[in-house]
Amino acid sequence: MFMGEYVHSIDVKGRLIVPSKFRESLGEAFVITRGLDNCIFGYPMDEWRKLEEKLKSLPMTKKDARAFARFFFSGATEVELDKQGRINIPATLVQYANLEKECVVLGVSSRIEIWAKEAWDTYYDESEASFNEIAENMIGFDF
Repeated sequence: MFMGEYVHSIDVKGRLIVPSKFRESLGEAFVITRGLDNCIFGYPMDEWRKLEEKLKSLPMTKKDARAFARFFFSGATEVELDKQGRINIPATLVQYANLEKECVVLGVSSRIEIWAKEAWDTYYDESEASFNEIAENMIGFDF
């Protein structure tokens, strides 16, 4: 299980340190892809395989299912940790998430998320203001 919030810098080559607390659970290699809200999602291989099976079971006759699968899989890439605990994020994902200097790496249960720090701060501030309302809406999900 991933949890916590860490700030790290991305270099000009797209290398980003993965927090040490996440490395063991992610393994030597894991998958990153376009996430929702203009961040990057990262999955350990076993979680990626589960998600892949779920997405493969979507009806490809549905336009939204095809669009989501294309979006999700076309941005996916396997990354490996180097000796310094860094991954190399492809330019397409760096651009998608607007990653520049400071990044926030979040633990979100079964995945990690990589955000541009400014985007995360904005998202957090906006969500914090409506957290009680969000929590009330979660009641229907047996939360």
